[in-house]
Amino acid sequence: MKKKLLTMLSVLGTVGTLCACTSGQQPAGTDAPAAASADATADTAATDSDYEYIKGNGKLVIGITYYEPMNYKAEDGTLTGFDTEFAEAVCAKLGVTPEFQEIDWDMKETELKSRNIDCIWNGLTVTEDRRANMDFSKTYLINKQCVVINQENASTYTDTASLSGAMLSAESGSAGETAITSDANLSQASYTASNSQQDALIALNAGNYDAIVIDYTMALSSVGSGDFSNLVIVDGIELANEEYAIGFRTGSDMTASVNSIIDELIADGTLETIASHYDGLTDLYNAAVK
Repeated sequence: MKKKLLTMLSVLGTVGTLCACTSGQQPAGTDAPAAASADATADTAATDSDYEYIKGNGKLVIGITYYEPMNYKAEDGTLTGFDTEFAEAVCAKLGVTPEFQEIDWDMKETELKSRNIDCIWNGLTVTEDRRANMDFSKTYLINKQCVVINQENASTYTDTASLSGAMLSAESGSAGETAITSDANLSQASYTASNSQQDALIALNAGNYDAIVIDYTMALSSVGSGDFSNLVIVDGIELANEEYAIGFRTGSDMTASVNSIIDELIADGTLETIASHYDGLTDLYNAAVK
C-alpha cells in the first residue's frame, strides 16, 4: 500500500509540473539563462565599436538631404558640395568608402540609432535637444538662418515685425523652423512646413509664400541667380547663429576618430581649400576654426 501511494504521488507531481509548464509558468530557476542571455546582449550592444563596425563594412553610410552648397547634384548628375567633399576627404583617411543616403530629415535621429546610417553630415546644426540623441564632432562651420523674399516685396518686408502677418515656410524639423517658432514676431505669422529647403525655395519662387527661413549657406548659393534670380535675402535680419557639426550615435568611438582627422585636415589646409570652392563658405569656416 505504501509503495502504491508513493507511486501515485510521483505521478501527480509529474502531472503538476507538466501543467505548470503548459500554463506558461517556468519551473524555478529556468528563467536564469534567458536573463543572462539578455544581459549579455545588452553588454555586447553597449561595448560595440562603431569604428570597427564601419571599418568592417568598408563604408561610412552618410545621411543627407540635397541642398546647395552642402550636398547637391551637379549638372552632370554627380553629387558634390562642401560636406560631400569633406566626407570624401575624411573617408580617404579612414580607408572606407563614403555612401551617401538621402533621408527624411524629421527621421534623422531614428535612422542614426537604428544603424540605417552611420552619421548625419548635411549642415547639421548643433542643439542641446539633439545632444540627447547623438554625439557631435568638432564644429567646422558657423551658420545662421536668414529670411528670403521676392525682390518685389523688398520694401514691404524689412524686419521681423513686418513679417508677423505674412505666410512663412521653412524645412520641417530644421533650424529655420525653430527660428520662426521662437521669434516673437515670426511666430505670429501663418506658417506651413516644407519637406526640404529646396521645396521652400521653389514654393516661394512660385508665390505660395511671402517669405521663407533657410540656412544662410544655402541662400548664398541659390538666391539671386538662375531659377531664383528674383529672390533676395532680407538685409538686417539675422536669426540665431549656429554651429555645423557631424552627428554620430551616442557614445560612438567614431566621434574621436573623425575629430582627429578633422584636426589634420585643418592643419594641412585641406578643409579651407574645400571651403574656397563654394561662395561665402571661407568666412564661415574661418569663424568656426580660427
